[in-house]
Amino acid sequence: MRSSNPVMNSLTNSESTNPYAVNTAGMGLDSTERPITVDDVVTKTGITLGVIVLGAVVNFFIATAVNPGLAMMLTLVGALGGLITVLVASFGKKWGSATVTLIYAAFEGLFVGGFSFMFTNVTVSGASAASMIGQAVLGTIGVFLGMLFVYKTGAVRVTPKFTKILTAAMIGVLVLALGNFLLAIFTGMSPLRDGGALAIVFSLVCIVLGALSFLADFDQADHLIRTGAPAGHAWGVALGLAVTLVWLYTEILRLLSYFQNR
Repeated sequence: MRSSNPVMNSLTNSESTNPYAVNTAGMGLDSTERPITVDDVVTKTGITLGVIVLGAVVNFFIATAVNPGLAMMLTLVGALGGLITVLVASFGKKWGSATVTLIYAAFEGLFVGGFSFMFTNVTVSGASAASMIGQAVLGTIGVFLGMLFVYKTGAVRVTPKFTKILTAAMIGVLVLALGNFLLAIFTGMSPLRDGGALAIVFSLVCIVLGALSFLADFDQADHLIRTGAPAGHAWGVALGLAVTLVWLYTEILRLLSYFQNR
């Protein structure tokens, strides 16, 4: 998991007041490029998610029908590759790069496929596993559409204060997750991921933060469209949305697995 979104520091609700406004300087984007549109965002996001789904299906098939060990290796490669790609996009001035976004999608597809197999294979069997994956997918789509409605109605406004609080909360979750990981390595205990009451609460917190991250993603896309940013920025928006969607899906699937074990 990352600080959940590589573009969080560029979110804005007001061109003149938000210190997180996107700075296109040094991003390698042509200033003469046509302005970004809603269709650009939808198309690029659709392509990115399509690559993720394809990678997930391929690795899930490898896990179930070819070689589970190979699939787990690909899952690890996907997790590390996705993390590195996000860091490159965030700090290597590659935000808005189609190549970086699609490479991330390919890595993350491998991770999602292996992660899905790992949890469903360990917790339930056969048709029940497919059902749990379907529930996680529907839950992710439902949260996405729900938060889009919340954003469009203005029920929650994305302000600089909102962004700062959300970022701080994500950093806190990241620190807790890292601490839990180290605890599991050295003691074998994993209170935030063992399926107990604390693990359920932690997953619910992650799901809430993931849902709120959608508001930041939507606001960023809205700001870029209103300010006439170059069309290439749509790949950056697609990357941010993909990261949030994958995080939300994995947390929902993990939460469902806890209840399957009870």
